[in-house]
Amino acid sequence: MRRTTITLLAGLSLALALASTLSVTPAQAQSPGTGPAPGLGLGLENCTADACHFDVPPGTYDVRVRLGGEAAASTGISGETRRTLLAETPTGAGRPVTRSFTVNVRTPEGEPTGPEGTAGLDLAVGGSAPALADIRVTPAGGRHTRQIFLVGDSTACDQPGDPYSGWGQQLPQYLRKGVSVANYADSGESTVTYLADPRLFATVQPLIRKGDLVLIQLAHNDKQTDEPTYRANLETLVAGVREEGGRPVMVTPVVRRWFNSDGTLNNGTALLVNGLGVDHPAVTRSVAEAHDVPLIDLTTRTKALVESLGVEGSKALYLYNEKRDNTHTSAQGATAYAGLVRDELLVQGLVSERLVR
Repeated sequence: MRRTTITLLAGLSLALALASTLSVTPAQAQSPGTGPAPGLGLGLENCTADACHFDVPPGTYDVRVRLGGEAAASTGISGETRRTLLAETPTGAGRPVTRSFTVNVRTPEGEPTGPEGTAGLDLAVGGSAPALADIRVTPAGGRHTRQIFLVGDSTACDQPGDPYSGWGQQLPQYLRKGVSVANYADSGESTVTYLADPRLFATVQPLIRKGDLVLIQLAHNDKQTDEPTYRANLETLVAGVREEGGRPVMVTPVVRRWFNSDGTLNNGTALLVNGLGVDHPAVTRSVAEAHDVPLIDLTTRTKALVESLGVEGSKALYLYNEKRDNTHTSAQGATAYAGLVRDELLVQGLVSERLVR
């Protein structure tokens, strides 16, 4: 699958305003591998009108924000490589609210085979009428903090450039403090390449801790992978996750927007049957059942949504209007598909209700 042009972290073009006037004070430098020093400023002193930068090493951080001000406002927070960390949140005049989330900071900050990005934690403040009254960043510590790792392709990855967006890029907005998304999905990867490239599964595996979830969605690029190889590769990923005490979760691939004349998606192109006749969703379901692995049937869920919207309505989920692309999703589509994943994580008891928005 085509990799989009790499761009810098997108700046927000809306007219942004904070609840109070801020002065910019650069954060103190950190030695690699160390946490923030006691007393280090990790609040508004690290912010300008539309962005915040925290000079912290790779790791996992809790972020608490207070949104709102004297006037009615509506504020959202994104960060790192265009991840939506907090959906746009309206606040009434004089009625600020506090929200918290946990964010994964890593290098490279986006796709594992992409550029390193900017060191530290970068957040962007947006929304139709943004107002950030306060912010505080602290290391996420303790055994109660969990990570959700993503092993996938361009339909799930942290896409570097607009208008592309992967569902894993939108998943963090549905999660509260206590669980973060470590998105190691990468454009163009198949089960074969994800296992072969040392920047991919070989990098992910040692990071997995006991109890972490690892969502595995690989199929779109296995166009020439025969069924025995595809099955064996999925089983290798499952075994590798379990070796580290993690919990693998199989995820069938999102559909391609490829309609039949009757308005259904009942064809090999839409449902990810490759040129060798390998039915990727069916094999994924079979591996999940054989190895007692939880399954998120995203193929079935996205098929139902796309068909319900119809030929015209479903265009907005993908990049049809912008790129004539019926495989990659827009921010709207990625957000909708991330919501489907969130629903399944909750229904299957894979993530506690208290950790889900």
